[in-house]
Amino acid sequence: MLTIGQVASYAGVTARTVRHYHAVGLLPEPERDHSGYRRYGAQAVVDLIRIRTLADAGVPLARVQELLHADEEEFTAAVAEIDARLRSEIRERERHRERIARLAAGDSLALPPEGAAYLDRWRELGVPEQVVEIERDSWILSLAVYSREQIAAAMVNKGRLLDDAAFVGVLRAIGDGIGWDPDDPRLPGLADKVAAVLDQHVEWTGDGARGVERGLVEQFDSLALDSIPAGRRLEELLEERGWSGWTRQERVPRKARVTSDE
Repeated sequence: MLTIGQVASYAGVTARTVRHYHAVGLLPEPERDHSGYRRYGAQAVVDLIRIRTLADAGVPLARVQELLHADEEEFTAAVAEIDARLRSEIRERERHRERIARLAAGDSLALPPEGAAYLDRWRELGVPEQVVEIERDSWILSLAVYSREQIAAAMVNKGRLLDDAAFVGVLRAIGDGIGWDPDDPRLPGLADKVAAVLDQHVEWTGDGARGVERGLVEQFDSLALDSIPAGRRLEELLEERGWSGWTRQERVPRKARVTSDE
């Protein structure tokens, strides 16, 4: 007869595991000797090995009891069912691994493969990192209304603007003013520069946002304008110069400018 430590060792488990199997009803408790210790026979080792093998294969303990007493046909059907579940779990874990890999990729998080190359182009042109990050997050927010394929196509289209010196100049100018306070005296000059470029290139205004609901457009604007201290003040100054909105830019009547003499 064997002690609990011996039967556990032969079966390749711990004594604690044997006690757990007793508690959940997988392994019958043997009778105790005159000293009160459990004593096991060879069948207990066989049963433990079968239980351990099923558990190691990923069979839930709730199903092990069923399989231990199943006939060949029932056993085959149950194993096929468990195998299908395990395959499904493996596929889900692979999807999790892909998401983790995208997290590690930084700019590629949630964006199509074209995203990293597109944003790297911004950096190569000397656009400050904070501006690049705002652009990246705006594209990620776009997933609320567009597919990854649509975003990839839009990136290719907008990427053509990076060949235009005027557009790149605006990006750099915004980058230069990204840390300015709302009352910085240089802001009107920045607004003049942005408005002048918009006046010359109306085709650049937010056509891609025309079909997006207003609430989401406001979220896009907030993502950009609230990320920089003078963002909302710059928005006001642009409206004075005939342009309303940031994501969905629209011409509006120029507001009368208030001067210090008034």
